[in-house]
Amino acid sequence: MMEKDMQARSFIGNADQSWADEGFHVHPSLEITILLEGSGAVEWLQGRSDLETGHTIIVPPDLPHRFEGMGRNRFGLIQLEHCPPAVVELLNRFRINGEPRIFRLSRLDKERFEALFREWLRLFSTPLQETARAYRAWIEVLLLFLLEHSQTGQQPISIAKAADFIRENLDKGLQISDLAQLAGMAESGFRRLFEQVYHMSPKRYQQQCRMAEAKWLLNSSDKELNEIARQIGFERLHSFSQWFRKLEGMSPSQWRKTQQINFG
Repeated sequence: MMEKDMQARSFIGNADQSWADEGFHVHPSLEITILLEGSGAVEWLQGRSDLETGHTIIVPPDLPHRFEGMGRNRFGLIQLEHCPPAVVELLNRFRINGEPRIFRLSRLDKERFEALFREWLRLFSTPLQETARAYRAWIEVLLLFLLEHSQTGQQPISIAKAADFIRENLDKGLQISDLAQLAGMAESGFRRLFEQVYHMSPKRYQQQCRMAEAKWLLNSSDKELNEIARQIGFERLHSFSQWFRKLEGMSPSQWRKTQQINFG
């Protein structure tokens, strides 16, 4: 029997006031919904969960459920049918098990996911030569992003806020006491939970983010090295170059050259 092509339906919904589904509804497609703005709730026969901005809900096929939005709200939706094995494998890693899987993205990760989602919508509305292949590839990208960046529980969300702060302030020094206060925790508890969530210390996380940003700027811009150094927290170019060489085995300028493609 020939395998059916994956079918997808996507949109961003906007509401200026509260709303609610009239009753439970069922459909044969798997549904992924992310609350981009506002608050709301999802309910199924065995439970109910309140939702805030950044919450993502994966609803398995044929599960009776209903949504409601509270006040002004905005959400993105993807419905999938006939998912190929590679997509099914990714979905299984969310451990849906017949009930909605609910998790949350930090503010920065929510914004990044929304940018990816909008690119997906743009592609979704464009005539394509390889429609099924393009849909499959993009759904895999979106699911992989959710797997990498999803957090559950209130404490990990507080830790994610601290991680956002680190990423937004790479040019500043890192004070664990300030981050712990931001997360509403004692320093010792903050360090321990941060390592549980990100599998590294806050300092190492900062260094990893600095390197990722440095490589991004070196590869995607023509900014001077001293400007890049300042942008990620180094006052002196020499210190930045030493740090980069120690971690990458070459200077920033040498690394930039390895990324360049010469034509002609």
